[in-house]
Amino acid sequence: MSDTLIKNATIINEGHSFSADLLIRGEIIASIGQPGTISQEGVTEVIDAHGLFLIPGVIDVHVHFREPGLTHKGDIASESRAAAAGGVTSFMDMPNTIPQTVTLSALNEKYSLGSEKSLINYSFYIGATNNNLDEILKADPTTVCGIKLFLGSSTGNMLVDEDESLRELFKKAPLPVCAHCEDDAEIRKNSVIYREKFGENVPFEMHPVIRSREACFKSSSLAVKMAKEYNTRLHITHLSTADEMKLFSNEEAAGEKRITGEACVHHLWFDDTHYQKWGSLIKWNPAIKTRFDREALTDAVNNNLLDLISTDHAPHTLPEKTGTYFNVPSGAPMVQHSLVTMLEMWHKKLFTPEKIIEKMCHNPALIFNIEKRGFIREGYKADLVLVDPYNPWTVDKDNILYKCGWSPLLGTTFSSAVIRTFVNGTTVYNKGVFNEYYRGQRLKFDR
Repeated sequence: MSDTLIKNATIINEGHSFSADLLIRGEIIASIGQPGTISQEGVTEVIDAHGLFLIPGVIDVHVHFREPGLTHKGDIASESRAAAAGGVTSFMDMPNTIPQTVTLSALNEKYSLGSEKSLINYSFYIGATNNNLDEILKADPTTVCGIKLFLGSSTGNMLVDEDESLRELFKKAPLPVCAHCEDDAEIRKNSVIYREKFGENVPFEMHPVIRSREACFKSSSLAVKMAKEYNTRLHITHLSTADEMKLFSNEEAAGEKRITGEACVHHLWFDDTHYQKWGSLIKWNPAIKTRFDREALTDAVNNNLLDLISTDHAPHTLPEKTGTYFNVPSGAPMVQHSLVTMLEMWHKKLFTPEKIIEKMCHNPALIFNIEKRGFIREGYKADLVLVDPYNPWTVDKDNILYKCGWSPLLGTTFSSAVIRTFVNGTTVYNKGVFNEYYRGQRLKFDR
């Protein structure tokens, strides 16, 4: 254990930006004070952060790190490393692995992998099926982040499509239900139409037509209706359409809502005009849609209809992403670049830094009731990130850290750079150098 004093930082926290010093003692934020007011007695390292932002670590509630069973695409070690370089200090991983994480046994095995391999803090979802409610009911709400519900089939099909199963889940769920909402019947109908028209060579520009706005709205509406009927704690992931925004409210604070919504970085950055350049590499489910939708999502983040921002980080190998429309899996890597992409949107005057920190750091902690993380507060875990807001760099093959080795942001120049990442008070990333020996902690939840 050592004490670190960060001096002269611009702290961005709880809607404010201010110059301050911060003392890390062991794993904890011990003191926050005006510049020059914190004693250096016993301090083992002093960091002059003049000109840098000091923010809470990003909490990404929606990642696919691919372990177990799909580790040729990514694994907990490789992707948590990339996350640390991107300023992410905690992640919540989805259950569509091999085997699927739909039993407590499989869930506990993933937690063991996390403790052995993750450079940052971690939690794992238990997945819902048509017949595993008994397993879900055994999950400990204080140590498991939530239930992942696929209301639309996606990569690693875990579709729940029986009405009775859905109702029982919404009625009895002991954890937040995190739903992927796309209507499968609508997608199948559209797939038939466009396969008949184009054969296997459907243009990737048709992806948002096949996985349409109607498919999204129909499914999201069903989830919201059920949640209201049973007073379920519902979180809808990766919303992609302007239409769906009418399902949400900004009348309550994020931590008080029973129904919350999530925007993903790629839906805020790309729109359907980018398919011509990027094609299969930006094929996500739900699909990236129009500029109108992208702008509506941006407005919804700013006016608090949407509550948090995540990545849906989902790596595939380049050979897997090379092929015809129906054979190419959906998903792409993003966790290394999520924070700098959002800060680039600040530079473009779409968001303020305070709003970005609210949606990527504070609200994930509030919505999932994470214990003592997500804020810069005395007594909280020292999950912290130093960012240089004016340090341009370009994404290239040599600095991409994902195991899959590529990014849909290749060639993009960002104005801001992550300089240093602390997890539980320990430096895990510092100007390109990793602490390969550190391991993060299992997240705990105040429920």
